[in-house]
Amino acid sequence: MSVALKQSETKPTLQAVKAKQQTTWASGDYAVIGTTLQIVGEQLCETMNLRPGARVLDVAAGNGNATLAAARRFCDVTSTDYVEALLDKGKERAKAEHLSVSFRTADAEALPFEDASFDAVLSTFGVMFTPDQAGAASELSRVCRSGGQIAMANWTPEGFIGQVFKTIGKHLPPPAGVKSPALWGTREALQALFAETALTIDLTPRLFTFRYLSDDHFLEVFRTYYGPIHKAFLALGDAGAGLDADLRALLGRFNVATDGTLVVPSEYVEVVIRKA
Repeated sequence: MSVALKQSETKPTLQAVKAKQQTTWASGDYAVIGTTLQIVGEQLCETMNLRPGARVLDVAAGNGNATLAAARRFCDVTSTDYVEALLDKGKERAKAEHLSVSFRTADAEALPFEDASFDAVLSTFGVMFTPDQAGAASELSRVCRSGGQIAMANWTPEGFIGQVFKTIGKHLPPPAGVKSPALWGTREALQALFAETALTIDLTPRLFTFRYLSDDHFLEVFRTYYGPIHKAFLALGDAGAGLDADLRALLGRFNVATDGTLVVPSEYVEVVIRKA
């Protein structure tokens, strides 16, 4: 079978997966979860040592954690996502803080910007979920200038959120041929994705700690607002009891609190790539 034929068969599949993912992330209200992760965007911008006036693009920005962090450092920020409702939440937050930010609906796999348009390209727990991983990595590199930085926060396979997705996958197997998002949290995958465009790739392991009143509280919030879990329970119907039990077991394994509350450290990697 020719390469062209293989690509023609694969492309519609990836487009279908993307459409389904877009619906998933638009369900619930990710902003409720996203605002708790603000510290990750702040830490990433500090690690990058962003300078005032830098042209910054936030890809798959959600409700704008990294966007706001860069804008607070007086960068020229463009915030993008393919879920317009999430961008609207980012706009509300920027307006409340009197921060100047440009917002634009955009697909991480086909960014509507010229080559080398930005000094820094960011993504916190966003671009890692694209179905066409190579295409997304190529786009991040394309819009970043030579000598600029591509920086990300990506969940690892072994960390709590990586294990959440593995648990969901036991009950609802992912589409055939679609790679795990958690690969973006591994050095091997990042080196493969950015081998042709990176001068250096630096990874720093970090922890984000989820803090909730109890297991019940966590599951109530995530079942209601976090698209992937929200949609999984809807799809499973009565069979969702098994997923509920497995998620509770996972919470029990990672919870470090001893007072009845939930304190769950979740590993991610902070990635800073210097564009060649």
